[in-house]
Amino acid sequence: MTQYSNDSKARKEAALPAQSKKIPQVLAGCAALLAAGAVWGEALPAPAFSGVLRPIEDPISVDAGPLGSVYISGQVSALGIFQNNTVNAPGTGNRSSRFDIGNAQLEVQTTEGPLQFYLQAGTYALPSLGNPYVQSSKAVDQLYGPLPVAYAKVVVSPELNVMVGALPTLIGAESTFTFQNVNIQRGLLWNQEPAISRGVQVSYASGPVSASLSLNDGYYSNKYNWVSGSLSYAIDTSNSVSFVGGGSFSRNAESSSVTPLAQNNGYIVNLIYTHSAGALSLTPYFQYSRVGSHPAIGLDRSAETFGGALLVKYDFSSEWSLGARAEYIKARGKGCDEDTLCTPTNLLYGANSGAWSLTLTPTFQTKRFFARGELAYVRIQKPGVDAAFGGDGTRRGQVRALAEVGLRF
Repeated sequence: MTQYSNDSKARKEAALPAQSKKIPQVLAGCAALLAAGAVWGEALPAPAFSGVLRPIEDPISVDAGPLGSVYISGQVSALGIFQNNTVNAPGTGNRSSRFDIGNAQLEVQTTEGPLQFYLQAGTYALPSLGNPYVQSSKAVDQLYGPLPVAYAKVVVSPELNVMVGALPTLIGAESTFTFQNVNIQRGLLWNQEPAISRGVQVSYASGPVSASLSLNDGYYSNKYNWVSGSLSYAIDTSNSVSFVGGGSFSRNAESSSVTPLAQNNGYIVNLIYTHSAGALSLTPYFQYSRVGSHPAIGLDRSAETFGGALLVKYDFSSEWSLGARAEYIKARGKGCDEDTLCTPTNLLYGANSGAWSLTLTPTFQTKRFFARGELAYVRIQKPGVDAAFGGDGTRRGQVRALAEVGLRF
C-alpha cells in the first residue's frame, strides 16, 4: 500500500540512490563551452511559457555546420517551501521546511529545416498541491530522469509535423515545470493528468484550427497503449477553446512513483477556454476522468473524478504580475459493501473524497532575473481513513508558502 494520502502522479515514491547531484555543475560547464562560439538569437518555441514568466528573447545560437543553428537556453532557480500538517512520506525529502533546487536545466534545439530536435536536460522539482514535496534530487531519480523531454521533429509542411520521443502531454491547462506556469506549484487537477509521455505525435495547424493526435505510454508506463488528442479553435485574437483527452485501450499492471495504477488504466478529458486581452488572462477549464473495474490488476471497483479550475494572471507592469488559481475536484467510486476481499479504487483522498484549493503567486521579473512568492491552501472533504494531511493522516487542511528565485538564459 502507498504511504501517500491519495493515488496520483507523485504517489508511491521510494528512496533511490541520487544520481543528479552533479547536474547543475555539468550544465554550467556545458553552457560556458557552448557560449564560447555563440551569438544571440530570437525567442524559441519551446519550452512553452503559459504563465507569468516570459521566455528570453535572445537565447544563445551556435552555428553547428550541417545542423544549422543550434539554440541553447535554460533556467536555474532555488526554492524554499514552508508547510504545516506535513505528510509522512519516506523517500521524498518532504518536511515542514526545506530549501531546494527548483530548476537547473539546459535546453538545446534546432528550429529550422525538415528535421529538428529538442533536448531538455537537468534537475528539477515538481511541487504540486496536496502531494508531499519531493526533493529535486529524488524527483529526477524517481520520475523522468535527467533528460525529461527529448524528441525528434519531422516538419512535413508548414502545417504538418511529426514528433517522436519523450513529449510533454497534450492533456491539461498546466505544464510540468515551475517556470512554465502561472503558479510555482501545480494544482489538484494536474495531479490527475499525465505530465510527460513517450511516443509519437502528429500535429496539424491551419488558420484558427490546430489538432494533435498521439500514440504514447500514458503515465510514463513504457507500454504504448494510450491514445491522446487535442483540438483547438481560435475564436479571435483574444479567445480560444480547446478539447483534449486521452485514455488507455488495454490494461497495464505497471505501478510506480511515476505511473499511478488507477489513472493509467482509465481515461481523462478537458474542456479549456482561454481569454487574453491586455494585461489580463483568464483560463477556466473543466476535467473528467474515469477508471473501470479491473480486478485482475488490482482495481476492484470503478471510480471517477470531476472538477474545474480557474487560472488568472494579471500584469501590473512589465516587471510585476500576479498569478492566481482556484479549483475544486470531487472523486466518486463504488463501494465494496460486505466484500472483505475488495478494496475501493482511490483516485484522490479516499473513494468519495473531494478537495478545493486557492493559490496566489506574485512575481517580479527583469531581464533574466525573476523572483516569485506563493501562498496556497488546500482543504480536503470527506477523506478516507488516515488519507488526509498530517503525520497521522487526519488533518483536512494544509497551508504552504513558497519562494522561487532564479535566472533564465
